Amino acid sequence: MIKLVENAFDRPLRLAIVTQFYPPDYAATGQLMEELATRLGGAGITVKIFTGQPGYAFETDCAPPEEAAGNLTIKRSRTSRIWPRRIRGRAINGLLFCIRAIVRLLDPRHKRDLLMVTTEPPYLGIVAYIAHWLTGTPYICLLYDLYPNVAVSLGVLSSRHWFTQFWDVLNRRIWKRAQAIIVLSSTMRQRILDKSPGLEHKIAIVHNWANSDLIKPLAKQQNWFAQEHNFVDRFTVLYSGNMGRCHDMTTILETVKLLHDSPIQFVFIGNGAKREAFIETVQKLGLKNCTFLPYQDRQVLPYSLTACDLNLISIDRDMEGLVAPSKLYSSLASGRAIAAICPPHSYLRTIVSEGKCGIAIDNGDVQGLASFILKLSQNPVLSEQMGNNGRQYMVDNFTPECIADQYLHVILNCFQSQSLSASSSEPLPQYFSTQNSDVSTPIALK
Repeated sequence: MIKLVENAFDRPLRLAIVTQFYPPDYAATGQLMEELATRLGGAGITVKIFTGQPGYAFETDCAPPEEAAGNLTIKRSRTSRIWPRRIRGRAINGLLFCIRAIVRLLDPRHKRDLLMVTTEPPYLGIVAYIAHWLTGTPYICLLYDLYPNVAVSLGVLSSRHWFTQFWDVLNRRIWKRAQAIIVLSSTMRQRILDKSPGLEHKIAIVHNWANSDLIKPLAKQQNWFAQEHNFVDRFTVLYSGNMGRCHDMTTILETVKLLHDSPIQFVFIGNGAKREAFIETVQKLGLKNCTFLPYQDRQVLPYSLTACDLNLISIDRDMEGLVAPSKLYSSLASGRAIAAICPPHSYLRTIVSEGKCGIAIDNGDVQGLASFILKLSQNPVLSEQMGNNGRQYMVDNFTPECIADQYLHVILNCFQSQSLSASSSEPLPQYFSTQNSDVSTPIALK
């Protein structure tokens, strides 16, 4: 890819990425961004990251304020370590981070050709809009979550509140001025078009991914993590990641209750707003079929994710198209069957169906989920086949190489549209599609 970038333009391309979460923070979005930035840097693009100190992984010592390696440089602000555990505290952290980001972006010493902002925090789009207005820097919006819809669905804001309507107006202006908009699913794309018609040509569906070289199928009998926690001899159902407000933990909890007398072990690894209430209920009812563990370091993930027989993915009914569970892709990479709890119109159903890697369960269908778990526990051949199918589907569609190539196309198209000199008279192929596909196919640069 390096030669392709060098051949396309007559000078190095400078990309600035602003995101609040970045390793050593445990947040999945930050870990994905690290892999993406590293690969874009390897493709010949000069990448500058502006981020915060660890927020989710607050117990971790501060990361270096500045780092540099190859084409990648990282600058960390301390603002995200103030009150990271509370909702209001995180909101204040986000505002302070945005202010700090604006100051940095307006500093003439930090030159760039293109800016990419995430929705971590959710109002970073305003930062990009201001930077574009004052400096002319074109920008890409990478939407992990769709606000203010998330806040409305969670009951934090009313859809009729003046702030909600003001936020929607700002979003439409931000998206209209954006060079490109990257979303994680077809349902998120449709949510944007419902709010702001006419943006089809700007929206690219680019999924998250997992590192298939890091996370590989591993038999529980050979897995030290499974042995250490006594998961080897029981059928183990794993929920790994954030147990947050956007995830359907109710269906899972009711399934735990239903199967409390069955030889099934449920394992929950991670944290989140719903975790403590979940644990309290389990303890109050005296359920013995649950194990709760904290977030695991990255080097442990290849073992924690393969210490199970079935992975659970969940999204609340009203959250479809507003968020996208990134744990899906590492679950596919682990070579384990998947049960996705989601609404009937969820994009997760397409992936599970095409990948032949498990089942999609309606929110609230406790009996359906319990029956599937028992079925797999009694049919190890079927369980293994579903896991193998999912692994192959992930390798074909969601590796870092596949997804980085799609990001590269979006970025190069944005550079080209800004009239940067191209060495070839033949235009780069457009990545953007008006199709509502759930799986994007990488396109090779000419």
